[in-house]
Amino acid sequence: MKVLLINGSPNEERCTHTALAEVAAALEAEGVETEIAWIGRDPVRGCIGCGGCAKRGDARCIFYDDVVNGLIEKAEAADGIVVGTPVYYAGANGALLAVLDRMFYAASANLRFKPAAAVASARRAGTTPAIDQVNKYFQINCMPVVSSNYWPMVHGKSAEDVRQDEEGLQIMRVLGRNMAWLLKATASVPAPDVEPKVMTNFIR
Repeated sequence: MKVLLINGSPNEERCTHTALAEVAAALEAEGVETEIAWIGRDPVRGCIGCGGCAKRGDARCIFYDDVVNGLIEKAEAADGIVVGTPVYYAGANGALLAVLDRMFYAASANLRFKPAAAVASARRAGTTPAIDQVNKYFQINCMPVVSSNYWPMVHGKSAEDVRQDEEGLQIMRVLGRNMAWLLKATASVPAPDVEPKVMTNFIR
């Protein structure tokens, strides 16, 4: 079993990474392989709604000049996904949202039913809406959302601060163990059938 942890921060090894590393350590202790993938600092395109991914049918975005298709490949190979984000203006990092828009637009069918979780890092506030924002990608795609013993957030202005957030680190460890438990509990259970999508248009 393997879990992909996506670091949605422009800073590779600061607060968000510290939180994800704690989740990863708990998963590894339960025998689950992990990989932390960083979205990087290079520009990331937003989704333009062209439908090219659906027309080609290869679960890949038409743009190959950034990290998105590589992350799709890693997510498809994983059994579970954890997405970490810093908090900017009481929401998730814009570059991360651009990545997730395109990942889920192109490859949602290949990510369906994988257990997933969102993790947020902030100096002080805004974590709850950021977590909710990221969870929306999972909830629209039949992906079980893994919980912890509190909302999955850490606090601090630096990685050193986060390492002093004892409650936040415990939340990350519990999240990792809960994900490992869910992965093992459902490993031999087939996914439910998927009904054809019903679309109701309120304006005709």
